[in-house]
Amino acid sequence: MAAASLLINPSDFPSSLECYTTGSAYLPTPPSTSPPPPQVREKIIELKTIELPSFVTGSAQALMQSRIAELAMTGDDEGAFFVGDLGEVWRAWKSWVTELSRVELFYAVKCNPDPLVLQLLALLGTGFDCASQSEMTAVLSLPSPPSPDKIIFANPCKPASFVRAARSLGVDAMTFDNTDELLKIAKLHPRAKLVLRILTDDSKSLCRLGLKFGAPIETCPSLLATAQSLNLDVVGVSFHVGSGCKDPQMFDDAVGRAKTVFEMGRDKGYSFNFLDIGGGFEAEYFLPMAKTLREALDRHFPVEMGVRIIGEPGRFMVSSAFTLATNIIARRATAQAVLGAAGVVVGGLGTPESEKEEEKAMDFMSASIVSLNGSGEGSMHLGDAGSGEEQTPKVMYYINDGVYGSFNCIMFDHQIVHPFPLTLNGGASLQPFPRSFPPNVQMEEDLTVQMGYGASCEPASVWGPTCDSIDCVRNVVMLPRELEVGDWLGWGEMGAYTVCAASTFNGFNKSQVHYTTGTDPVASAAISRVLGDAI
Repeated sequence: MAAASLLINPSDFPSSLECYTTGSAYLPTPPSTSPPPPQVREKIIELKTIELPSFVTGSAQALMQSRIAELAMTGDDEGAFFVGDLGEVWRAWKSWVTELSRVELFYAVKCNPDPLVLQLLALLGTGFDCASQSEMTAVLSLPSPPSPDKIIFANPCKPASFVRAARSLGVDAMTFDNTDELLKIAKLHPRAKLVLRILTDDSKSLCRLGLKFGAPIETCPSLLATAQSLNLDVVGVSFHVGSGCKDPQMFDDAVGRAKTVFEMGRDKGYSFNFLDIGGGFEAEYFLPMAKTLREALDRHFPVEMGVRIIGEPGRFMVSSAFTLATNIIARRATAQAVLGAAGVVVGGLGTPESEKEEEKAMDFMSASIVSLNGSGEGSMHLGDAGSGEEQTPKVMYYINDGVYGSFNCIMFDHQIVHPFPLTLNGGASLQPFPRSFPPNVQMEEDLTVQMGYGASCEPASVWGPTCDSIDCVRNVVMLPRELEVGDWLGWGEMGAYTVCAASTFNGFNKSQVHYTTGTDPVASAAISRVLGDAI
C-alpha cells in the first residue's frame, strides 16, 4: 500500500495571538513593522506499511517443543514466548459467520493488536473496532489494509486530536454518549456518521463497561435533539453488555433497548440504519449467545428493516489462539528437598534440628503468600484456585514472565491462569499438551491433576521475575515434584488482553510470538493462501 498521509487542518488552530490586559498593565504591542505570525504548517504523519512476521505449519505443541529444544541446544536466552495458532483465529471466524450471518464482524483491536492476526482478519473481510488513533493507524498500515469504512471509532470519549486523525484518515463512523462529545465532533469532524452508545445491563459480565460508558435511555432524546441542532448525522445505536459476558439474556435485553432508541430517533426525524451490538463474547457461551441474538434481532430488527448490524468480538477471536511458554528461572524449597533430589549429601541436613528449622522457614513463606493483600485476601486478589485455599505451598517457582508482562490479565482482566508442565527433570523430558485448555476461571481440580500428574503433585506457588512482591501468578497450584530450574511451564487461553498490555517493568522483555497455521489441513491451506501474498 502506498504511504498515506494524516493531515491536520490549520483552521483547527488559532490564526493569531490575542493580547489580554490585567488591570492597567498591558502586554507590549509589537511595532507595526513586525512581520505577521508564521502560518501553522500542516502536520503530516506517514503511515508506514507494517512488516509481517513469518509463520510455519503444524501444531502449536510441535512448534513450542521445537523452540524449547532449539533454546536448549544453542544456550540462547531462555526468554518466555508465545505460540500463536492462526488456525484457531480462522475457526473462530468461521464460527461467527456461521452462527451470526447477519452480523458483520468488526474485531476489537484492543484485545490483541497482533499484526498477523489483524492482517488475516482484514483479508477475510472483517472490519475493525478501534478505540484510538494508534489502533486506526495500525490497521490502515497493514500490507493489505481494509477501507476506512470498515473501521468504527468505538470510543465515546475521544481526544480532539484523535477526532482530527479519524477525519483525515477517512474514518467517519464513531460513537458518542454525551453532549460535550457532540460539540467536539461538530467542530472537528462534522461529516461523521455518529452512533449513540446506550447504557445496558452488564451485571453478568467480567468487566462492567457500563460503569464508564453508555447514555441512559432517558437521556437519549435530549442527546438526539442536540445532535440535530448541530446538523450532525446520527445513523444508529450501539451497546456493549460488558467484556466476558456470562448470561446470553443480557443481549436480548440490550437489543430491546436499542429498538426503543431507534424509535426515539424516528421521533426526532432520524432514520437509523445501523446497529452495533458490541462485544462480550466468550467461546464457552458463544452458541447460546448466538441463538439468543438471532432471535432478538429477528424480533426487533427483521431483515426487511434493512438495518446494517455489526459486532465487536475480541477475546472470542483470539483467546484460545495463543499459548505461553515460561521458563523456571529459580526455585525456593527446603534445602533437604532440593539437594536430596539432586543426590547431594551435605552434613547436618536431615537431622531433626535442621528439619525443624526448614519447616519454620517454609511455614513463614506460606504465611507470607496467603497474606499478600492483607487479612488473608491475597489469594483471591491474585487468582488462587479454590481447591488450594486450604493448602500451603511447599515450593516457590519463579518464571520469566509475570503480572507486569503477559500475566497482567490476572490484575486487569480477572483471569485465573492454569499452568501445565512442558518439560520435567530439568528439561530432560518433554511433556504433552492437555487435550483441551480450560477457560481461565476458578476450577475445583487443577489442570495438572486433570492431566494425570496428581500422584506426583505438590502444592506450589508461581511468581514472576520482577522485584515486586505483587508479581504472583498463582498463590497455590498443584505442580509435579519433578519440576526443576530450567524446566518450562505452559499456559493456555492466553490470547486476550495479555501481550497488548505487557510492560518492560524492571527491565524484563515482552514475550515474543511465533506463529503456526495449526493442524487442520483445510484451515492451514486457506490461511497460507490468504496470507501468502501479504508476507
